Amino acid sequence: MYEPIKRRKTRVVRIGKLSIGGDNPIAVQSMTTTKTEDVDATVQQIFKLKDAGCEIVRVAVPTRRHIDPLREIIRQVDGQIPIVADVHFDYKIALMAADAGVDKIRINPGNIGGKERVREVIRAAKANGIPIRIGVNAGSLERELIDRYGGVTADALVESAVRWINFFIDEGFEDIVVSVKSAIVPQMIEAYTKLSKLTDFPLHLGVTEAGPPKTGIIKSAIGIGSLLYQGIGDTFRVSLTADPVEEVKAAWEILKALEIRSRGPNIIACPTCGRTKVDLMHLVEKVEKALENETLPIKVAVMGCEVNGPGEARMADVGIASGLKSGVVFRKGKPIKRVREEELVDALLEEIRRIKDEYEKDNSGTE
Repeated sequence: MYEPIKRRKTRVVRIGKLSIGGDNPIAVQSMTTTKTEDVDATVQQIFKLKDAGCEIVRVAVPTRRHIDPLREIIRQVDGQIPIVADVHFDYKIALMAADAGVDKIRINPGNIGGKERVREVIRAAKANGIPIRIGVNAGSLERELIDRYGGVTADALVESAVRWINFFIDEGFEDIVVSVKSAIVPQMIEAYTKLSKLTDFPLHLGVTEAGPPKTGIIKSAIGIGSLLYQGIGDTFRVSLTADPVEEVKAAWEILKALEIRSRGPNIIACPTCGRTKVDLMHLVEKVEKALENETLPIKVAVMGCEVNGPGEARMADVGIASGLKSGVVFRKGKPIKRVREEELVDALLEEIRRIKDEYEKDNSGTE
């Protein structure tokens, strides 16, 4: 057995209909990659992200002419998922986005044009009853801090974040979320760890510019995952150079790996060895493909050896273990039927459907 992760206690911030911080679930975020002015494409992508398990979506608002499309996007999404306006450089865009009805504004105060302009953004957020994410990263770090620390360092990122937190508090605005992202994983871990000891505002985690999926998922799993394991973080985004749906899938895999939240199957599979008498990689691919849209939180094992398979994967809810030309289907480590090799996947899916029916029946009276 293991001790469940004990989360750091933070304040609660409401973003649309969703609350983060406190005892609320750690929320998965992503960002649209469509052109914001293409309203139809952007709305379609937002709903694809929502269907994949995204809980907060950020939309780029690069110029003032994007406010009208943003307003229409918000109208069509109709509160089904919180919309965050991503604003850089021009503070008036943030003011207009707040009035357009976004659920949150994300700014990097260091590149928005000075304290008076940040103050105007605070006023607009306060007037519209929406929170602000204070973003700090290498691109927005104050020159004075870069010079003093000899470059972009974790301590410099933390000092900048604390300065802006205090500025917002002095302005009477505490409806904030904070991030200190870095593309350097150890630096990102150090910055968030230090900041978590200095503030109780919710933290948004991320390895910025993590790159393509092959490397970006690894960086994010190490950086975000190690912080979540320490109980640090209230919401996060896996930033990939890819379809943002892939970001959401990776985010849920991180949560499932840490046993923090469950959504969809958690597939367990052995790495194969000399005992394997089946094309296990092909078998796993077939199972993954068949379950890619399944939302039932279930552990599924695909094992290449029926000698040790059920025992090694006894933590799984259901699984298959293949032998020579046949295999067994098992639940909680106990074999329940033997089938031919070509029937293994169908037999597994049939058992999963049975488990899903049982699950839905047991939970039919709950909300």
